[in-house]
Amino acid sequence: MRALPCALFALLSAGASAATITTVPEAAVKQAVALREQALKDGQAYALLESLTTEVGPRLAGGVNDQKARDWAVARFQALGYDKVWTEPVTYPKWVRRSESAALIAPFAQKLAVTALGYSPATPKGGLSAPVVLFDSLDALKAASSADVKGKIVFVNARMKAYRDGHDYGIGSAVRSRGPAIAAELGAAAFVLRSAGTDNHRLPHTGVTQWAEGGKRIPAAAVSAPDADLIAAAARRGRPVQMKLQLDCGIEGEYTGANVIAEIRGREKPDEVVVMGGHLDSWDLGTGAIDDGAGVAIGMAAGKLIGDLPQPPKRTIRVVAFANEEAGLFGGKAYAAAHKHEVAQHVLGSESDFGADRIWRLNATVKPEALPAIDAMMQVLAPLGVERGSGRGNGGPDLSPIHAEGMASLSLTNDGTRYFDIHHSADDTLDKVDPEQIAQNVAVYVSWAYMAAEADGDFGSAPGAFRQAGGED
Repeated sequence: MRALPCALFALLSAGASAATITTVPEAAVKQAVALREQALKDGQAYALLESLTTEVGPRLAGGVNDQKARDWAVARFQALGYDKVWTEPVTYPKWVRRSESAALIAPFAQKLAVTALGYSPATPKGGLSAPVVLFDSLDALKAASSADVKGKIVFVNARMKAYRDGHDYGIGSAVRSRGPAIAAELGAAAFVLRSAGTDNHRLPHTGVTQWAEGGKRIPAAAVSAPDADLIAAAARRGRPVQMKLQLDCGIEGEYTGANVIAEIRGREKPDEVVVMGGHLDSWDLGTGAIDDGAGVAIGMAAGKLIGDLPQPPKRTIRVVAFANEEAGLFGGKAYAAAHKHEVAQHVLGSESDFGADRIWRLNATVKPEALPAIDAMMQVLAPLGVERGSGRGNGGPDLSPIHAEGMASLSLTNDGTRYFDIHHSADDTLDKVDPEQIAQNVAVYVSWAYMAAEADGDFGSAPGAFRQAGGED
């Protein structure tokens, strides 16, 4: 007799009724294995990503390629045979980038590789020149006084290291998103950071900033890692450092884009959906291959494999290409607002938004009675090198808002060792994606999505279901 999975044994030992336990039928497990093997040989995701990055290219939210990208997504979903394709509007501020430059002007002259940060205002016409004040961390900036920074260019030189789970991004993203507002309130003339990245290339990394409603805003930019080292070396000489910064950028009113949504309709429970996808927008320096064209392509390709089966799964497979994740999760928030009344019908969800290198970990936030179904998924995913994590699953950035409303969620972690070498920079291009690794991603997504769609029982989605600390694995 085969041993019971540990989660199922614990539930039965505790006296849980078998009727409350969510399981995956053996036939569905076998079909998931077949889909897994098919996905590993399937080049659809890479072909889709090649099409998106070549035919559309950079997809700055509200930019010249925004509508083109949505048209591309609608056409591809339709060509792939999805049963239903539609769009839902998403409105947000329209930020534009026109030009940018920076240079040290004292104690010696050096041009700098620089990029404006999202939502940065422009510098005065002709640029601004000011002394530079150096901080090694966000905490050091927080501890500064107005006298330290007033009228100066604040430069924060916080470093990130590469890790498989990418956890050091918490350092870089905090400096980038929160640092400009802190510096502005202290009276700084402008803000510059060492790029939130782990590379040593002379390519700056952009990204969004966060400003308090009605708060002061100052020009904000990032320099490449070698240029950050240059500024720090100049400061160590003990002589005043001055920089000239020239940014032509800013918000030009509002723009209405859209989430693009497609479905493979379920045969028995079409109103219950299993959700996956990625965000369609990207920053404008590269072509948005790893962030997040790959996620869109993975979801599209996984859904197509399920749609090509002789019989659709019991539940509907929904794939979403989200709008404007980069500048504030606007697509994810709009999706949650539009579908929060259907949260109980969102059976399980996960978004791909951490590149296309191999997925190595699964975290789940589901009701305890659904853990046996997660165990079944892990049996199928383990041969792909996927480990069971001990943390929470929040569904990924764009699905985190509807997860907060009560949708059961998975988080599937890619190997992020090199992700922040490329992320938000001009290096985010198709050549950074390995066809075999993106195929492994599709194999992971098609496996769990099909098994969730065929599961007997639910995963615990309900309004407010996962707001407390309990109920996660």
